[in-house]
Amino acid sequence: MTNDKHPETSPWAIPVAQIASRPGQSKEVDQDFPAPSGIGDEVISIAEGAPVHVDGSIDSIVDGLILNASVTAPVTGECSRCLKPLDGDRTLHVTAFFPYAPDHDSRRNDEEVDIIAGEEESEDTYPLAGNNTVMDLESLLRDNLVESLPVQPLCRPDCLGLCSQCGADLNEDPDHHHETHDIRWSALEDLKAQLEQREHE
Repeated sequence: MTNDKHPETSPWAIPVAQIASRPGQSKEVDQDFPAPSGIGDEVISIAEGAPVHVDGSIDSIVDGLILNASVTAPVTGECSRCLKPLDGDRTLHVTAFFPYAPDHDSRRNDEEVDIIAGEEESEDTYPLAGNNTVMDLESLLRDNLVESLPVQPLCRPDCLGLCSQCGADLNEDPDHHHETHDIRWSALEDLKAQLEQREHE
């Protein structure tokens, strides 16, 4: 979890003091962060502490910082129909706005007035920490990765699942079936057999 008194020690912290000094500056991000806790369930999840790669840039504007990045995380799960493993990487794009605290000195001049972002330009808004010197990605990663996981993961959209009677994989044998006997017709079948026997006699 984030240390509120020393946010720079958070494993999800990115120092941004240099680019937060004035609008128009940028900082590249290309590093791994540990996956936060609580992402997914027993069907599909991202293990706590697994390496999550963030590749993108942080841009300084008048009223805050904007992060544009791709996030790649290792996913562990199984198809909800046929139970095949779905282990692999999941990549998503995130755009987030980190506004400055009200007392932040943006040091803008007349040439920089147009470098302003409204919140509608980004999907998520998160606070900066450490007097606007630290961008902590823990909440952003958790929110976006949780939202990216499907409720019912499938190995493929048309997965046929498993046979309800024997558990056979119907994707491997689409023509698989079982002869069924309806006990509701057993009395009539017995009568039919008796009549056929009498005819032979």
